[in-house]
Order: sequence, then structure tokens, then C-alpha cells
Amino acid sequence: MNKIYNPEKADWEALLKRPTQTVADIEATVDVIFKEVKNGGDTVVEKYTRQFDGAVLKNQLVSSAEIDEAKNLVSPELMIAIQQAKQNIEKFHSAQKTGRIEIETAKGVKCWQEKRPIQRVGLYIPGGTAPLFSTILMLAVPAEIAGCKKIVLCSPPNKEGKINPAILYAANLCGVTQIFKVGGIQAIAAMTFGTESIPKVYKIFGPGNQYVTVAKQIATKHGVAIDMPAGPSELLVVADDSANASFVASDLLSQAEHGIDSQVILVTTSKAILNEVEKEVAAQIALLPRKEIAEMAIANSKLIFVEDDETALNLINEYGPEHFIICVENEDFYVDNIANAGSVFVGNYTPESAGDYASGTNHTLPTNGYAKQYSGVNLDSFMKSMTFQKISLEGMKGIGKTIEVMAEAEGLQAHKNAVTLRLKSLK
Repeated sequence: MNKIYNPEKADWEALLKRPTQTVADIEATVDVIFKEVKNGGDTVVEKYTRQFDGAVLKNQLVSSAEIDEAKNLVSPELMIAIQQAKQNIEKFHSAQKTGRIEIETAKGVKCWQEKRPIQRVGLYIPGGTAPLFSTILMLAVPAEIAGCKKIVLCSPPNKEGKINPAILYAANLCGVTQIFKVGGIQAIAAMTFGTESIPKVYKIFGPGNQYVTVAKQIATKHGVAIDMPAGPSELLVVADDSANASFVASDLLSQAEHGIDSQVILVTTSKAILNEVEKEVAAQIALLPRKEIAEMAIANSKLIFVEDDETALNLINEYGPEHFIICVENEDFYVDNIANAGSVFVGNYTPESAGDYASGTNHTLPTNGYAKQYSGVNLDSFMKSMTFQKISLEGMKGIGKTIEVMAEAEGLQAHKNAVTLRLKSLK
């Protein structure tokens, strides 16, 4: 890992730069596939599934028989774990429900706000070497709580044309309406435009590689919303002498094993902890099954020493980490003052992996500095706020003149007339 001591503030931007790749060439590929899927539907989707996944499918829709088969392939131990995680996620997201907000802004002018679910949502779940069935819990559970009528899930098949059984089990458990054996750009395009088999959705959620990430961004040009701009996973840990170096190293590696473009950073006020963590990372990484991936991610990562907590906090807020772990004696200082982070993990016994799986918070979070302006996925991500108003005769008499004056000042005579006619009818 790269060790940096007391970096100058002028150098922070360069120091904290993410290892992101250019997307110009990817956009061209995405545009081509989007156009083809829009015009060709299922036939084109199947063509790209053969090309990219090596799977020849008779039917893209997962059948009930395949779901039943998947249940028999998931171990009882994993089933229990998924169910417990689901319960905790349900508890946390159910607590986010808010009721109708109503107020009389002036005599006879009643305004209120209510929330309605997004009717059709699409979930993208990566497959491959790390099938993220946990992400189904994070997306389908709040979608179901919100009351979304159609929850469509796309996930890439293996060469045999099958989806990981844990993905199918979790999707069925969490109320997913339809599951399709489709991945990559073609899956995002299919959910954007709709095909003969795959429904068009109004909002797309879920992580993916750089091609899926760019595809989601392109989808927004075609009238489909997305959860957030998202890229490679990242984690920042702040630690002092009270931290456990082996714990810190394990947390850094838990993110590093996600992918070669993941980034992990340690910010510390202790040179001793910095050196201990470096040694622990070297010892632990040698035992990981995904060692090669983690090693490449660690090459992009940093160990940063600063003199005091205030400097550390300013640097962390400048970075805006997706995941932020606090392992310091004065944890309240960071908890109270952190402004930019996707999700915060407090204390030596709160690993980031708890939030990834089972504590109850959502693990679909803003990356690449977007924590400065985006929230992670929550119950409201699956809902829309709608405003209502009702004005009585008395209310129109009270605010009518105000509306007339403002409309006339803006040169919008029809707006004024809509009020003037009503006021005249009241005389």
C-alpha cells in the first residue's frame, strides 16, 4: 500500500483520486446495443446473451420449476442466514415509513403531501464469480414494503443458462415479480425500452461493472430513472491507537476483494497503527481465495497519516467515502461532524460487512464521491412524494389577489385570468 505522511491540502484532490477508467469508448458500445434492443427486442437480447455469457436460452424468464429446483440447492444454513438478514432489513426499512403531512397554509388553503410507490422497478443483480444475492434483499425488500406493483429482476446466466440458486431463492423470498436470465448492457436496455418478454420499468436499481454503470446512466436519457451514479466499491477507515490493527486490515481487504478497481484508504493519527495495519494486510491477503483481485485493488489504495482529528475529518469529507468506519477513542467527534459518507460504521466491533449483509441498513450506496450529494438506497428510493391542495371559497378570496399580481408581473395573463374569473364569480 502507498504510505503518505501529512499531505498538503493542495495535494488532497490528486491524492484522493479514484482509479476510475475512461467511459468514452464504453458509451459508444452502450449506444449501439441500446439502439439494437429498442428495435429488435428479445432477439437482440438473446444474441448478446450468447455473445457475452455464452448461454443459448430457450426462455429468458425463470420458471417456477427453476425456482423450486433452486430451493433444493441452497443449504439450510444459508436459507436461515438469508431469512434473518431479511428480517433485520425489513425492520429498518419499515421504520422509514412516513404518513401524510397536512397543513393549512392560509385560511381556506389546505395543502398536503402523500407518498406513492413507483409502480414498476427493475433490479440488476450481478452474477459471475461473486453472485450478489444479498443485493436482492437490499432492493426487493424495500420495494415490497413501498408497495411497488411490479418488481423485475435481471441477472446474467452461466454458460448452462442458469442463475445462481441463492439469487433465485432470495428473489422468490423477497417478492420479486419476474426474474430474467439476462445480464450486462442488454439487460439495462431491455428494462429501459421493454421487449416482448421483459417489461419496461420506471426506475432501475443495482450495481454492476463499468458497462452496466454506463448503461444505467444512458438509460436516464431515455426517460428511466436510476438509483444513483455508482462505480467501484470503496472504503475509508479512520483509526487511532485504540484501534485493533487486525480488524482494520480485515475491513480494508473486505472491500479490496470486490474488484481490481476497488479502493480502500486508512486515515490515521497514529504512525504505529499505520505500520501495524500494513503488516496485517500483507499477512491476511496471502490467505484469501480472491488474493489476486485484492492485491490489484490494494495497489490503488493508501495509508495516510495526519497529525490530528480535525485534519483527518476534513480530508475524509473531501473524499466522501461510500463506506466509512470509525475506530477511534473520540468516535463522537467523527459521528457528529461527518458530512459526506454513504454509510457509517462506528466502533471496533462494527465491520463494514455487517452492513453488507445483515445489520439492517442498505448496502446500495453512492461511490466515486457522490456521497457529497446522493443518499444510499432507502425506502423513499422506491416512492414518489405527491402534493395535493384544496382551496375553499374563503381561501380563494384570501390569496387570489396575490396570485393575480404575481402572474401579471411575470407576463402570464392566462394564469391571472384563471384566478380573476373565479374571484368575479364570488361577487
